Amino acid sequence: MKRATIYDVARHAGVSHQTVTRFLNGFEGIRPATRAKVQAAIDELNYRPNGAARWLRSRQSNRIGILAHRMELSGPGRIIAGATTAARSRGYVLDIASMDGEDVDSVDAALDVVMEHQIAGVFATAQTDAVRQAVANRGLDVPISIDSGEGLSSSGANPRAHPGRLAAAHLADLGHRRVAFVNGPAVWIAAGERRSGFLAVAAERGLDVVWEYEGDWSAEAGYRAAQQLPDEVTAVALANDSMAIGLIFGLAERGRRVPDDVSVIGMDDAPESRFHLPSLSTIRLDFEGEGAYLMNVLIAKIEGGDVADVPGYRLPELVRRASTAEVPATGR
Repeated sequence: MKRATIYDVARHAGVSHQTVTRFLNGFEGIRPATRAKVQAAIDELNYRPNGAARWLRSRQSNRIGILAHRMELSGPGRIIAGATTAARSRGYVLDIASMDGEDVDSVDAALDVVMEHQIAGVFATAQTDAVRQAVANRGLDVPISIDSGEGLSSSGANPRAHPGRLAAAHLADLGHRRVAFVNGPAVWIAAGERRSGFLAVAAERGLDVVWEYEGDWSAEAGYRAAQQLPDEVTAVALANDSMAIGLIFGLAERGRRVPDDVSVIGMDDAPESRFHLPSLSTIRLDFEGEGAYLMNVLIAKIEGGDVADVPGYRLPELVRRASTAEVPATGR
């Protein structure tokens, strides 16, 4: 079967081929009804942009190098999934190089791998300062997309601290006063900023953060934290859902019930969090949207577009489930 062209999409949608082109390039000044018709036509015709043809016209590579760190974790994996979808829809192909984002030499080696090919730009999942340092040291002459914070600029405060702020506010609203925070590795930028957001709101709302613990994002780390959690703590916030699930299991072994004795809230809204017993309260993060934003920023740089026109992604939001409740009367 002959592949659909941009002209086929235009005819099917009842619009001009220039409108379809603007839609594919991420132009926001298209009416919602028109956008819906174009997207429906693309889906029905199974249209795929011809990246090779575009490269022949522009003499510009359609390959993008991705520096990938800890793809087995929910957040980084979902960011890359969103980036991959966005790149494919724009006719780009990806060269993915795995790295240890806590080791500058490992990041540098991954850059060597992607730079062996003719690439149009570099997409880096910048969870650590080591990633930023290695990229800065190379002085790359291709566009780079490495920081998604501006995608949430409408939130006012530091967007990466927003999950921690929401978690602290939720626990304060439930009447908790003696709380704990279990963080990810301190070398991760996200961990430090989630912690800073939590502590800031805790101070504003009069919460006493009586205990902190540094984990490694794993359920095992949450389980270990549960063994050491002081009895006076009535609520715990954790920097991701995996550690929260491990903590709940560990608390059960100690005979402490969630949420009757201790409220627990995670961050991420991992797919399995709502199926846990009890279902996990969490902060939902738009990882796929973040990945798409980063990729579309990079493509705008590659194609000479206006980065300011790239739409941002959704703000973090509280998802209240069964693992958090009002503080028990004995814990007031």
